[in-house]
Amino acid sequence: WWNIKVQKLNLSAPLILLPEVSCQKAIEILQEKGYDQAPVVAESGLILGMVTLSNTLTSVLAGNAQFSDPVTKVIYDQFSKIGLEDSLGKLSSILENDHFAIVVHEQMQFNGNGSSFMKQMVFGVVTAIDLLTFVSRNDKK
Repeated sequence: WWNIKVQKLNLSAPLILLPEVSCQKAIEILQEKGYDQAPVVAESGLILGMVTLSNTLTSVLAGNAQFSDPVTKVIYDQFSKIGLEDSLGKLSSILENDHFAIVVHEQMQFNGNGSSFMKQMVFGVVTAIDLLTFVSRNDKK
């Protein structure tokens, strides 16, 4: 499984929050949709970080944030990114230190004057449980 590409994980499309979403609204959305975490992405596409239910609640209860504050006040801005073409071995190495990795796909975009730039799109969020589930299912085959 070590050399299988990340794209084979069949990740579901992530729930993405914009930076102006309040902590209260983020908690409501995550709970309603059944997610523990979600990437926070600026309108420009820049990945700002990850908001988690536990970190949001801990920050609010400790008085470091209020429910009305934007989620940017409680995001993890230290996170690892991995590409769809990267190996599960690389993902495994990332997950030894991090609780999750944000799966990104790069697209070349062109603006009005014809100049191009690379834009990263969030393709999914992967955890150690996702990797373990995939490996154990494929080990049986």
